[in-house]
Amino acid sequence: MRVTTVGVVGAGAMGSGIAALAASAGCRVVLLDIPGDPDPASPNRSAPARTGLQKTLKAKPAAFMDASAAARVRTGNTEDDLGLLAECDWICEAIIEQPAPKQALFERIEALMKPTAIISSNTSGIPMGVLLAGRGEKFRRRFLGTHFFNPPRYMHLLEIIPTPETDPAVIGAIRTFAERTLGKGIVIAKDVPGFVANRLGVYGMVATMRRMEEHGITIDEVDGLTGALIGRARTATFRTGDLTGIDVLGHVTKGIGAATGEDFSMPGWVHEQLIATGKLGDKTGGGFYSKTKEGTLTFDWKNGQYVPQQRLEGGEIGQLIRMPLEQRLKAAVKLPGAQGAFLRDHLADAAHYTLTLASTLAYDIVAIDRAMEWGYGWEAGPFQVMDALGLDWLREQFKADGKDIPPLLDQAQGSFYKGEDALTFDSTYEPVPTIPGRISLAGLAKSGRVLEENGLSRLLDMGDGVACFEFRSKMNSLGAGVLEGLASALRKVEKLGFNGLVIGNEDPRAFSVGADLSLVSFAVSAGAWDDIEASIKAFQDATISIRRAPFPVVVAPAGMTLGGGAEFTLHADAVQAHAETYMGLVEVGVGLLPGGGGTKELLVRFTGELQQYEEVDLFAAVKRAFKLIAFATTSTSAMEARSYGMLRASDRISMNRDHQLSDAKQRVLDLAPGYLPPTERTVRALGREGIGNLEYALWAAQEAGQASAHDVRVGRAVAYVLCGGNGAARDVTETDILDLEREQFLSLLGTKETQERIAHTLKTGKPLRN
Repeated sequence: MRVTTVGVVGAGAMGSGIAALAASAGCRVVLLDIPGDPDPASPNRSAPARTGLQKTLKAKPAAFMDASAAARVRTGNTEDDLGLLAECDWICEAIIEQPAPKQALFERIEALMKPTAIISSNTSGIPMGVLLAGRGEKFRRRFLGTHFFNPPRYMHLLEIIPTPETDPAVIGAIRTFAERTLGKGIVIAKDVPGFVANRLGVYGMVATMRRMEEHGITIDEVDGLTGALIGRARTATFRTGDLTGIDVLGHVTKGIGAATGEDFSMPGWVHEQLIATGKLGDKTGGGFYSKTKEGTLTFDWKNGQYVPQQRLEGGEIGQLIRMPLEQRLKAAVKLPGAQGAFLRDHLADAAHYTLTLASTLAYDIVAIDRAMEWGYGWEAGPFQVMDALGLDWLREQFKADGKDIPPLLDQAQGSFYKGEDALTFDSTYEPVPTIPGRISLAGLAKSGRVLEENGLSRLLDMGDGVACFEFRSKMNSLGAGVLEGLASALRKVEKLGFNGLVIGNEDPRAFSVGADLSLVSFAVSAGAWDDIEASIKAFQDATISIRRAPFPVVVAPAGMTLGGGAEFTLHADAVQAHAETYMGLVEVGVGLLPGGGGTKELLVRFTGELQQYEEVDLFAAVKRAFKLIAFATTSTSAMEARSYGMLRASDRISMNRDHQLSDAKQRVLDLAPGYLPPTERTVRALGREGIGNLEYALWAAQEAGQASAHDVRVGRAVAYVLCGGNGAARDVTETDILDLEREQFLSLLGTKETQERIAHTLKTGKPLRN
């Protein structure tokens, strides 16, 4: 069963988000919603679906990985266009969170679905058995739950909820599609109200609200205590509520409460002062928080008014957040006063609820941990948190609070995890289930597969004659230690006769943020200009060595891929990018130009694409490269990086980060037979004529107040390199352009304004316009 055409019914935030993700992945999508006008002839008949799609195109953060993917989405309404679903391989229901409308929709879909179609519900908590009422055997075998998390593009978790009647082949097909095509991390959940993540997460939100009232603290205090401090998402509790929608939270809590018999009710002020007055969160411009021109306001639940936000960022809490998680948790529960008492109650209550329900919700504790990490953005799942707090601490808290000791806690022999094993519900320890297709660099290191390391980088054996070079510096910045490690790695791979090399890592934030500016600033202050020039040359040599290695080198970027990180990527034989790759040559932000081969590579790449044709204007290539560099253009996805030309058509994209290194390794193996390194390229440089055209654009920008005098100075340096200097048009080699890059980089670095920009960025993390 292959899924290529997707139908989504319901064009709200979740439905349109699922449609955007599927379209971004390359699927054809049908997106339907209720009719917008009772008149069948009305042009507004399908307005709700069109509006949902338009909102998704404007969403921040972006729901589409490339806006052009919206062309793959066909909109319609459920009265006139339901027949379009007959061609869909997978039909996902994402309408109002109430059983009756969902049941009615499934009755209509059953009559038209093709025999091989997979049908699913994106319900956030209604049991599948309820939704299947009245459906026939064939429908039941093709049906299951697929619970996405908001926003669907960015949240890794997909809970799959099969019923006892679901065909195992259907489970396998949707799992493969979701993992490989949509990039999801899969948790198989039991068919119980709220499933795994929402049952625990929503309980945690409701219990936190009540506990806030008990301890008399504020919404700001709660979010400061229940976010990064304890390894949860930065959006913590109430900010998450605003993102989700407080009305949605109301529906979910009501539904789970009714289905379980547990008290999931939110405090009265949430309903009376927020939901009833239309303050539903981000979608209405205000909820628990409200953004104004004067700044962010926080709802004061005690008096029903908005007050200036008071974030908990400094002092002891600010220091704790910088600690490793285990140390952070143990220190956090020792905080004094009402905040400490709140936090101890919060962590103990969450642990007790999880321990009590674990075997009801999931098939193992690893699934529960992954659900909360992937669906709620936790740094570590609840059982890992319990291990960090210590099981004896939990027992003491439970006794002090008058709670029973859950049997699962008694089954644990000191901890829930022991090395690579985890406690099962049968009281034994078994290996942690592997994630299909994932190569773990940390796992390779633990198994003795490190070939060499220097503290800032390491080289690992991935198997099958492929090595992986991994940055290990802060934010994977590229300093002398990393460059030395790369040179040694290239020699080692050649000496061992390996098939090739992958350059990649497992950092969730960044492939690399580029060169270490602090070292540059220090060298400038010391007046070590010869050393600086030598360092620039060494960086250029490093990027060129990737291109000239006698074996294929595949770069696997993910997350921030900036400056030098982008330059490494540009010089690879092939790129295996994660879909969430944010790539850009951003050096102009600190008053420099890309000096590690990035300026050269864009010029040679874009000019090379054009000069094979007769009577073509090569200035178009220069202009294209200039705009990317001068505006520090950074992609919001790998797909967008491809549209900019920073990735080539031949470069590949992994939707699932868990698969990326395995995909990159396979790419090396594909390229290795008969591999020959590319030779140096020559292109036509436009000289002073091209510079003149670009300088006019710079002058116009300055006249319009869009560029400062130093912006123009930087832009001229970029133009000078891209045009091969200020002479006549001529043929230039890559080496010629690299020489110009180095010359202009040094010239800019010598200016007071650039030095001020670097110092400001190092101090504040933000660019300076001077």
